Amino acid sequence: MPMPAVPPADVRESAKRGLEWRREYGRGGTEIGVARARDLSNGKGIPLETIKRMVSYFARHAVDLKAEGARQGEKGFPSAGRIAWELWGGDAGLRWATRILKREENADRA
Repeated sequence: MPMPAVPPADVRESAKRGLEWRREYGRGGTEIGVARARDLSNGKGIPLETIKRMVSYFARHAVDLKAEGARQGEKGFPSAGRIAWELWGGDAGLRWATRILKREENADRA
């Protein structure tokens, strides 16, 4: 069984930003997303099963980044979808979780 992976600084910062935005704007994310953000922002080791869920989340919710308010400068920024995305580690979280999952899949094949 692989060791939990510790999120890098950019992932921790995105999750922290998501928590701050959720507090400030009162929208975005679920309790699961908030729990994920707490674990990520605290630098807690993230188990492989959770990393798989992160990759799945990002695949399902990439469409949220096309909605109005998802990008800085747009009306309604940050949208609820953008806040939720950041709770899961944002773009940095997507890159990190995908990299970890691919590494583990390659190790399983070796």
